[in-house]
Amino acid sequence: MNGESQQHGSGLPLLRKRRAKTWLHVILFLLTLITTTIAGAFQNGVNPLSDPWTVTSGLPFSVTLMIILLVHEMGHYLMSRYHGVRASLPFFLPAPPFPFIIGTFGAFIRMDSPPPDRRSLFDVGAAGPLAGLLLAIPAVIIGLRLSTVSHDEGGGDGIALGSSLLLSFLSQVTLGLRPEEANIALHPIGFAGWVGLFVTMMNLLPVGQLDGGHVVYALFGRRHIWISWLAVVAILSLGLLRLWDGWLIWGLLLLFMGARHPPPLDAHTPLDPRRQLVAWLTLAILALTFIPAPFSIQEPKTGAERALPGERAPLHGAGKNGGPP
Repeated sequence: MNGESQQHGSGLPLLRKRRAKTWLHVILFLLTLITTTIAGAFQNGVNPLSDPWTVTSGLPFSVTLMIILLVHEMGHYLMSRYHGVRASLPFFLPAPPFPFIIGTFGAFIRMDSPPPDRRSLFDVGAAGPLAGLLLAIPAVIIGLRLSTVSHDEGGGDGIALGSSLLLSFLSQVTLGLRPEEANIALHPIGFAGWVGLFVTMMNLLPVGQLDGGHVVYALFGRRHIWISWLAVVAILSLGLLRLWDGWLIWGLLLLFMGARHPPPLDAHTPLDPRRQLVAWLTLAILALTFIPAPFSIQEPKTGAERALPGERAPLHGAGKNGGPP
């Protein structure tokens, strides 16, 4: 009796603490759903702040994006649990819907214990981007099929979104043309898919503790540091060349976070052949989704101009995606 009472007494605060943490994750998720929905409404050319009933027009974008982000992070979380790594549920980061056109800074999980070996490190690191990609690709395809395609030249000022090899391929397969060959008013679901591909690319950069850093360390061991520093130099170079100012900010942030990846408990056992193959395929996905100039603001040009859903701001680049600057 006494022992049982002591167990209950010591476990109750821990249970309450876990419930409090769970509520924090739920609240952050709901707040991010709200900010992404408002951002989606702004993309549709309405102002939900002045007319709250119009906010529902942002749901196709927000629901699609939130599912992609949730699946990405749950891939990390579930694989962490499978390998006995203590990890938190996903933390979603809401952002002001304007001027941040997507209404979120993304999401992450916190790992509270090191992976036991390089194989588990690879599984945890690769599971997120691979899972998210499986939803981002169908979202882009569906969005392209729902989009309005015009071969008219002209258009207005707007955000130009860059294209990747994968996005160009999906546009060719879905619409029979490359993104630069027409004006595509991308449906909000397609824009959410574009953001999903962009998130995949950014997470797979082979630096530090990004998902790509996990993959590179698992594949190359301590030699990963040379690849990490090379990637940081390349990112900073893209920023200095003004392809996208965000590269310079991102490169400096990675310098601050550190290019070196902390080792797992067993840093010597290499990946098995199957995981090595998947690791190389994961790095190939980085190449296929890489966008040298993800965002830029351009004046109207020729048939390569883009327009947002509902003819908001014209876009140039990857097959139509985006929101107001």
